[in-house]
Amino acid sequence: MNLKLLGEVFVTLLVIVDPPGMVPVFLALTGTMDSRARMKAGTQAVLLALGVIVGFAVAGQTLLDYLHVDLPALQGAGGLLLILVALQLLTGKADEPAEQGGTTNVALVPIGTPLLAGPGAIVATMLFVQRAEGADEYLVIGIGILLVMLTVWLVLRFSGVIVKLLRPAGIEVLTRIAGLLLAAIAVQLIADAIDAFVQLYINAP
Repeated sequence: MNLKLLGEVFVTLLVIVDPPGMVPVFLALTGTMDSRARMKAGTQAVLLALGVIVGFAVAGQTLLDYLHVDLPALQGAGGLLLILVALQLLTGKADEPAEQGGTTNVALVPIGTPLLAGPGAIVATMLFVQRAEGADEYLVIGIGILLVMLTVWLVLRFSGVIVKLLRPAGIEVLTRIAGLLLAAIAVQLIADAIDAFVQLYINAP
């Protein structure tokens, strides 16, 4: 097994996904849920993120080429989606009790994507796949992705301990802070997408 490649994939994706940084947003979106619903939301989010990343690793470039979509467009779309979620957190709408099926919705968007399976993780995975030579390296990349998702799941799984310590008032404060951080991430994603588009068209033949 190529341990160097495994380490590169694991460290790169772990830094991009940033499990500790995910905790405030995850708690802000699931703070009103009971522990069972929160665990279910975390599991669903990780499974969706795993499916999206593996899907793009296998057929991402082909899909984007078919749709005539550049990677910066994907990045910009993720940023716009995060802005909507950030506004909900900042205005307190995310604190309202979830309707039936709300757990699944929160798990899918925005936790599963674009927070976990965002443009950064997708692009990094696609680049690793393009560099891979042979089935053994594809397998190593797959193992690296699985290890990262397992790490994320463990972090989200035990985030309930933080909820017990913070109590409702602490969760409310954390929600506002998470909204502000999420808005900053969204603006950065959009700015990076604009910069990438400018560079793309400047360098176009």
